[in-house]
Amino acid sequence: MGSNEAIPTALLQRIARGEAVVYPTSTLPALGCRPEREALDRLYELKHRPADQPVSLAVSNLTQASAIAEIPEGTDSLLQSFPTGSITLLMKAKHNLDARLGGDLVAIRVVAHPIAIQLLQEVGPLTATSANLSGAPPEMACGKAANSLGLPVEAVLDSDCPGGLPSTLIRWHGHASLSSSERVEVLREGIVSESEVMSWSKNLN
Repeated sequence: MGSNEAIPTALLQRIARGEAVVYPTSTLPALGCRPEREALDRLYELKHRPADQPVSLAVSNLTQASAIAEIPEGTDSLLQSFPTGSITLLMKAKHNLDARLGGDLVAIRVVAHPIAIQLLQEVGPLTATSANLSGAPPEMACGKAANSLGLPVEAVLDSDCPGGLPSTLIRWHGHASLSSSERVEVLREGIVSESEVMSWSKNLN
């Protein structure tokens, strides 16, 4: 579907019922559900994902993220310094979350794909885990990814994804009282290299 088309009602209804859907990102198809207990139960069963492996959340912008996490100073500057969607930030949750969302720390990714932005603006944050069985190679097309999980066509925002490396996971402290090396930690290197992140951090005041 094009980014200016309406999100299908059947897909929105699935999300409202706490069921999973597949949507595109700037890297791989994502498996999304509401960040609620019963929806997470279904998602983890669908992926055969161990319960001790938390999933990240996708948001359309930092305003959405601020309802979930405490946004440190300088976060906007950090995200604007790298391609949109290339960074996932591990931040302190405003309230203790389901352990499958990280408990008191939550990983949040501001998405870049226009269809994903449109979807999240309509329904709010969704999980952003890859749309595949745990340990299985990912598909590039949302339809194929959904099929591999046994999901029906109404669960898919169909689009091809470019693939490539995942987003880079960063623990962002952001406090001006800390040194640049203390303010940012690269927990998982992805599309943005650790050296790029640390080079950026050296320019912090």
